[in-house]
Amino acid sequence: MFSFAKVLCFALVCAAPLAAQETGAPAVPPALGPETNLPLPRFVSLKASEANVRRGPSLTHRIDWVFQRRNMPLQVVAEYGHWRRVIDREGQGGWVHYTMLSGVRTVIIDKDMLVLRARPDAGATENAVLELGVIAKLDECETAWCKLNAGGYKGWAPKDVLWGVGADELRD
Repeated sequence: MFSFAKVLCFALVCAAPLAAQETGAPAVPPALGPETNLPLPRFVSLKASEANVRRGPSLTHRIDWVFQRRNMPLQVVAEYGHWRRVIDREGQGGWVHYTMLSGVRTVIIDKDMLVLRARPDAGATENAVLELGVIAKLDECETAWCKLNAGGYKGWAPKDVLWGVGADELRD
């Protein structure tokens, strides 16, 4: 037999998101970091040329590896004090001290020989061609395109071949 508490728990946990979907309201509000009050997850970049990635949020935790690529985009998925849990484009992650991170937005090119265009249009003039794994500074983003700056070359690239920007993210 189901107890009243179990039925009430089911109603609150399972039925509330369904009701929100039916009304068009968001089922879950975006999470905010407890330390920064910024959205989680969010993208940042590596400020330093080297940063220790630890198993937990303190200096006493073991270093699992070292990020060695300045400006590499990372995704912050958790916060604890001065520490940020980050993941890279392969989903590998750990805890990094917040001073090693920057709010400057960058992306990694996920397609070899990606053409940067003069306008956000597949038929626009080619400005440059970027190799797989190049890190570019993120400028503005429209629905399907983002404006990038890489090595002094500027242009537009399709959003779906970039890691470091959300699929539904718009930037001015």
